[in-house]
Amino acid sequence: MKKLFLMLLPLLAIACSGNEGKEQTTGNQELKVMSFNIRYDNPGDSLNNWKFRADRVADAILFYNADVVGTQEVLSNQLADLKERISDRYGMVGVGREDGKEQGEYAALWYKKDRFELCDSGNFWLSQTPEVAGSMGWDGACVRIASWAVLRDKESAKELLALNTHLDHVGQVARREGITLILDRVRELRGDRPVVVTGDFNSTPESDVVAHITGDSIPGHLTNTRTASPLVYGPSWSYHEFGKLPLEERVLIDYIFVGGPLTVDSYGVLAETNDGRWLSDHCPVLATMTWDTAAK
Repeated sequence: MKKLFLMLLPLLAIACSGNEGKEQTTGNQELKVMSFNIRYDNPGDSLNNWKFRADRVADAILFYNADVVGTQEVLSNQLADLKERISDRYGMVGVGREDGKEQGEYAALWYKKDRFELCDSGNFWLSQTPEVAGSMGWDGACVRIASWAVLRDKESAKELLALNTHLDHVGQVARREGITLILDRVRELRGDRPVVVTGDFNSTPESDVVAHITGDSIPGHLTNTRTASPLVYGPSWSYHEFGKLPLEERVLIDYIFVGGPLTVDSYGVLAETNDGRWLSDHCPVLATMTWDTAAK
């Protein structure tokens, strides 16, 4: 028996070495996140109308192959078009902001089905009554919503909280109070999970809204992937009105914020055109990060 045990020792050592190598490999995983305001289906957009952009928008999402994609200004017909084109790869959470069903714009949040299992999801409105569908908040010009999902990575079994939103374009109080509500809700939902927050925040980098999200003194503050990234690609703006805005008037209002064991590796504003045509009146924003799935 002793002789047999000694003979088995090298095999046991090889097996243990293999397991350790596997744990080390799965301890760090790449995570790609995109935020994309696709522009609502507006008949007045002429050649920039959705019917001319639907295929290109879907192709861009598929090509950049992000694991999590936050989209804004998605009407129900646009949602149906995207599902037709990308639902074999992506699952979706979200509801229409006007009625909590299909009316109005979605802050549709997409996730890779082959990578993630959807554990939980929900929606809340950026208002004084966040659980009331269609409620408008403070001095806002529009009903605003946030949609979120808890996603379990199938390889590591670690969970991620993802949230997507679109802050008001007029109400300063609505933006400030809306982001306060979002940060409070993120703290309630995340536990010890890492978090990614995507969206059109209608706020420039020097605004009090972004400062409120990223300020060190703010409980549960998040990190702006652009400022954290060692590699920044593309222009310093994301909103361009289908290229009509003069360069000096274009602004960055689309963001990806993160918290937890996520190290930002690269960030880009994807200011691409196809035969002179833009994907949207906003550029998609893409961040690649390393997720330390071994972190406690």
